[in-house]
Amino acid sequence: MSPYLRSVEGDPSQPRPGTPVRILVDGESLEARPGQTVAAALMVSGRDSWRATRGAERPRGVFCGIGACFDCLVVVNGTPDVRACQRTIRPGDTITTQQGAVLPTTSEAAGTATPTAATKAEHRATHFVVVVGAGPAGVGAALAAADAGVEVLLVDAGRAVGGQFHRQLPVEFKARRPERLQHGWGEFSRQRDRIANHSRITHLTESSVWAIERDAQSREEPAHKRKTTRLWLQQGPADAVGRRVWPVDAAAVVLATGAYDRVLPFPGWDLPGVYSAGAAQALAKGQRIAVGKRVVVAGTGPFLLPVAEALIGVGAEVVALLEANRPSTVLKGWRTDPLVAPSKLTEALGYGALLARHRIPLKHGRTVIAAHGRDRVESVTTAKLDHHWNPIRGTEQQVEVDAVCLGFGFTAQLELAISAHCDLGIGPDGGPAVIVDENQQTSTPGVFAAGELTGIGGAALAAAEGEVAGAAAALSLQATSRPPSNKAVTKARRFAAALAKAYPVKPGWQTWSDDTTVVCRCEEVTRADLQEAVTQREATGRSLKLTCRVGLGLCQGRVCARTVADLATHDIAVPAGQTSSDFKRPVGQPVRLGDLAAAEIQEDL
Repeated sequence: MSPYLRSVEGDPSQPRPGTPVRILVDGESLEARPGQTVAAALMVSGRDSWRATRGAERPRGVFCGIGACFDCLVVVNGTPDVRACQRTIRPGDTITTQQGAVLPTTSEAAGTATPTAATKAEHRATHFVVVVGAGPAGVGAALAAADAGVEVLLVDAGRAVGGQFHRQLPVEFKARRPERLQHGWGEFSRQRDRIANHSRITHLTESSVWAIERDAQSREEPAHKRKTTRLWLQQGPADAVGRRVWPVDAAAVVLATGAYDRVLPFPGWDLPGVYSAGAAQALAKGQRIAVGKRVVVAGTGPFLLPVAEALIGVGAEVVALLEANRPSTVLKGWRTDPLVAPSKLTEALGYGALLARHRIPLKHGRTVIAAHGRDRVESVTTAKLDHHWNPIRGTEQQVEVDAVCLGFGFTAQLELAISAHCDLGIGPDGGPAVIVDENQQTSTPGVFAAGELTGIGGAALAAAEGEVAGAAAALSLQATSRPPSNKAVTKARRFAAALAKAYPVKPGWQTWSDDTTVVCRCEEVTRADLQEAVTQREATGRSLKLTCRVGLGLCQGRVCARTVADLATHDIAVPAGQTSSDFKRPVGQPVRLGDLAAAEIQEDL
């Protein structure tokens, strides 16, 4: 079954069809809707996969939906390695499927445009705050810093503020009632308008920080002696001609880069039709696309509920919602802090009513342990789990579906924080997180962190931390700023701590895979390959990369690093403590060499 676009008839939240544009896909002329991503246009046309890996030539399509996994690569107008989920179509685009590694077929003129006055001013400026990421944390930080009287540069890869939590329909869709697709739309829309109209905020859309440079120095060094942080920016779609690559020197930086879904491996999880829960929600909320007609949602945590809601909203049949943790585990976790759970009671009751209305079974202590199909998912095997998440023999059930959405919590996007030499610790969910003080200051002077970077805790905590970080960043630049209040952060962190205890990821997931299961999607490294590499060398991120290429693919370990670290310490008796931070990389986002060469030429001029 192919994904489809729900009819817009009778639903005021649905977009009104715009004038179609024509694009060329593998030589075939197709109609697409203005504002659609390449991925959405391909999915509506019935294509489930459009890339093959260079090794075993496994088919790939959308998996993460937010540009982290690089599974959905296509060639656009002659430029390969374009992430289909991030690139918005333009009339006349020529798109071809990508089989393995592909060289550009067009002349690389990207980045050769003459720097504008704005670019030069950005390069010279040093006494301002740069906020990276425009989700709840980044928006809060930008407004707090700007309100304190400092200039703010807000950098985000999206076309609009909001991040994944407040993902919006493209303006080209002309949605009649967009508030029906969002929780907390009123407050968010006010913040969005303030960002757009604030005289001290410059918002760079479709932009990324791909590197951070900073000299090591003592945190106790006086503020007036601290050196600035240099951030290397890239602006524009991945295949655009005349993209700008340039440095910005910031007096203070707030990292609010968010997180991406954690998906645990099992046989068949690399088939097209297996999506992260966030991808399913992003396509539903941002493109009005259902990833399938019969969908199972599985994993752990309350995020599965809004994912199911989003799927229902675009007409998908949610066959079941599978919560891996048992009710006793969930209840025990919330009881660790009984005062925080009631704040979400109304929301929980609303989701319960939604599931009941659509007759969607919510099954605790059960999950998907295998996916089956030839070219894409055709069915899944589910099983009951014991207290440690080991499958209970004899409880397996096979369910016919054309899509499965998985979410086992989140993993923080730490690339820039690691490059900035920020100290890492362990977050409430057991994953790596940036260590911050009461003002969201990291161990690196002038670098602040907010949101999921400091521990997975949800949108409310991210927004509260962002406000503190932005105010603190401004305070570090001028004595007239007021010290930030962190009362909201303290309250939200209590909720995050209880949440992590209510929905833990148990070690039994490591029994779901076998020797043939792929653990590194990009390089097609199997669990057996990983085991052999661990026995050959000391199990560190670098040694495993060199031995079996795990984490060396296009995603650079974003999807597999945390899984590999856990499996390496489980399968072979090596010292514990390996984390995804072992997969360090100085380049945080992809950047083409032609752009870098052009940027160097411009600097020489």
